[in-house]
Amino acid sequence: MRRVRIVSKRRSPPSLAVVAAVGPRRVRYGATAMALLTSKLLTVPHGFSDRHGGVSQGPYASLNASRSVGDDGRAVDENLARLAALVGAAPDALATVQQVHGTTVLEATRAKGGAVGEALGDADAVFTRVSGLAVGVRTADCLPILVEDPVGRQVAAVHAGWRGVIGDVLGATLDRLRQNGARLEALRVAIGPAIQACCFEVDGDLPARFEAAFGPRVVRRVDGKQKVHVDLPYAVATSLRARGLGEAQVDVLPDCTRCDARFFSHRRDAGRTGRMLSLVRCAF
Repeated sequence: MRRVRIVSKRRSPPSLAVVAAVGPRRVRYGATAMALLTSKLLTVPHGFSDRHGGVSQGPYASLNASRSVGDDGRAVDENLARLAALVGAAPDALATVQQVHGTTVLEATRAKGGAVGEALGDADAVFTRVSGLAVGVRTADCLPILVEDPVGRQVAAVHAGWRGVIGDVLGATLDRLRQNGARLEALRVAIGPAIQACCFEVDGDLPARFEAAFGPRVVRRVDGKQKVHVDLPYAVATSLRARGLGEAQVDVLPDCTRCDARFFSHRRDAGRTGRMLSLVRCAF
C-alpha cells in the first residue's frame, strides 16, 4: 500500500491510502471509505464518483457535487475537496463549468477561486494544459466523458446529455484539443457511468434523429411500447470511430446510473437528487 501526499491550502486528509491502482480505486479518506471508478485506458489521475463517501444528507446523501440542487453549500464544499484530493489536486485546483446542454468548450488556466470547484462559465466541456489542475463535470444520468491527450499534454472533461450527443459536444472538444497539438490516433477516451439503453426511453422525433446521426443500432424498439430505447454510449463511440479513433482508444464503463442505486439518477429520483463528479488532473 502506497501513501499519497496531498498538497492543499485546506487541511489535508488524515490518511489517503490507495489500495488498488487499476479498476475501481478503493480510497480511504480519514475514517470514510470512498471509491472512484477508473478507466483501464487513462494513465493520468482521474475518476468517476458514485454517491457514497461524502457528508451531504437526505436526497443528496452523501457525495453530492452540486450546489444547484438545494444541498447545503458547506457540505458540497467538503465533498468537492475530498474528490479533488482523490486525484491529487488541491481544493483550489479544481475547475468546472456551469452545464447548459450545449456544445461550448472552455479552457481552464486556473480554478475560478471562491468556493471549491466554482464554475468558470456556461459550457459543457472544459480542458486544461496546466499541470496540477483538475477539470470536472457533474452528472446524474448524462454521459461523463474524460479525455487524455499525451501528445498535446492536456486533459478534458465533457458533459453530454442527449442534446450534447446529437450536437457533438465531444467532437467540439476534440477540435479544441487538436488546435493545441493533439493527434487523434494518440487520444484516450473514457465514458463513465450514465443512463444506459435499458433505461433511456425517448419518443417523438428523437429516435429518427438518432438513427440518422448514428445508424439503426443506436435505437432499440420493444414490441408493444411506444417509446424507443436509445443507447447514448454507443452513439458517442460511433461518433469517435467516425473521427478515426480505434476501439482500443475508447473505454465505455457499463454502469447504468438509473438501475444502480450506487449512483444519483435524475430520472429514477424524479429530479430530487444529487450529482456525481467526473474529474481528471493534468499530470504531464
